[in-house]
Amino acid sequence: MTHPARVGVGVAAGVLTAAGGLAFLLAAAVAGAASAVVPPARRRIGALIPRYATTLVRLERRRLGELLGASELPPVRTAGWRDVAYLAARLLPGALGALAFGLLGIGAVLAWILVSATVRGDLSLAEILLQVVIGAVLLLLNVQAIASVGALDVRIARRLLDRDARAALEDRVRELASTRAGVIAAVDAERRRIERDLHDGLQQRLVALGMLLGRARRSRDAERTYALVTQAHEDLQRAVEELREVAWRVYPSALEESDLGEVLGMVAQRSTVPVRIRCDLPVRPDRQIETVLYFVACEALTNAAKHAAATLVTIDIGVREGTVRMRVRDDGAGGAAPSGPGLSGLARRVAALDGRLRVESPAGGPTTVLTELPCG
Repeated sequence: MTHPARVGVGVAAGVLTAAGGLAFLLAAAVAGAASAVVPPARRRIGALIPRYATTLVRLERRRLGELLGASELPPVRTAGWRDVAYLAARLLPGALGALAFGLLGIGAVLAWILVSATVRGDLSLAEILLQVVIGAVLLLLNVQAIASVGALDVRIARRLLDRDARAALEDRVRELASTRAGVIAAVDAERRRIERDLHDGLQQRLVALGMLLGRARRSRDAERTYALVTQAHEDLQRAVEELREVAWRVYPSALEESDLGEVLGMVAQRSTVPVRIRCDLPVRPDRQIETVLYFVACEALTNAAKHAAATLVTIDIGVREGTVRMRVRDDGAGGAAPSGPGLSGLARRVAALDGRLRVESPAGGPTTVLTELPCG
């Protein structure tokens, strides 16, 4: 907390700098009007006004940081018309500060008159006490007014000068809007993918299963009926496996009971490519983080098996500096496209959790998919 005396000195200095700012603004207005008459000078004057305004703003920042406790304001990097606007806005706390110190000066004169009258014996004891009480109340109000002017000065500076925080907030809003739209697009793409898998795979398999059972029911040959039922049983098992795969694309329910390393171990057992997993997580991360990492690993494993002709996939998961890092690397042919529907959808999911997904897949391999997610 800033000492009241420093606040008073800061407000007093602000009155002087506001007077300088007013003189500058008047000079800038005259120069701007002159440049309208002399067009060749318009560009030069238009560049000089923000530059000199920024010089005055640097002085204001020093005053605000050293006397009013606003040391968190970022330094000036470039000149701009926002500095001119700030100097104009500063006229209000400057005028209020001048008024507060003017009233304080009037109060000091009245106090001197009261002391002189008391020394001469012109006032009774009751009148002296009454004047002292009134003077003390007015002094407290004046001190509070000076403190309020200082607070207003700092508030205006933070509002108009803290470009970095404002720009960061605007960037964050745009980023959240973008990632939200990306997540919606990724979810829609995943729904279309699931619908296609159900239609092209599971639905056709069930139709074929119904035809097999129909043929078995109409058959009069016991051996043929047995063969058809056996084939139908095998197709039913494959349909159950496909249904389980589709369900796991929606949400890996095994994460309810097992951690990420164990669930990826189950995936590795069903993989046609050998998988080596190292999961070193001292504390289990949030479920949404595990889910995203699971989907990234499954997509990378699927790409390695179908497109890269890999013979080994390694999955390495750990924590470093508050970030969960998962690296999936295969020894396949490479050439994976980060802009493809699978990886791009996963990149949007990762971005929705303030994470980052990077794919390195040169021609000839290897392919590395690195995922980083903040885990607090």
